[in-house]
Amino acid sequence: QVQLVESGGGLVQAGGSLRLSCAASGSIFRVNAMGWYRQAPGNQRELVAAITSGGTANYADSVRGRGTISRDNAKNTVYLQVNSLKPEDTAVYYCNADIATIPFDHKDYWGKGTLVTVSS
Repeated sequence: QVQLVESGGGLVQAGGSLRLSCAASGSIFRVNAMGWYRQAPGNQRELVAAITSGGTANYADSVRGRGTISRDNAKNTVYLQVNSLKPEDTAVYYCNADIATIPFDHKDYWGKGTLVTVSS
């Protein structure tokens, strides 16, 4: 069993910052790419940022320049920091990770999501 548990959401004022954390636990052989997605009401889930096990990151245009994704491989944890928050950043943020529980057998796992609300 593998679990992804997010933390760090909440109510933030526009212009402020947030830092989300997501820790993977369970029977893990290897954690590959990790990332953050978000889904606003009425919208599809979209990629916010992702990072490879080697530390290469990519960002959605909506957060590029405002967001930083990082990870601690020893802790199987990924972080997302977003600055200069805007009301349109309001969404449920989901953690995603590609995890192998045994060699050569990997699949996507999702957290349950954490709500971020940015007030204007």
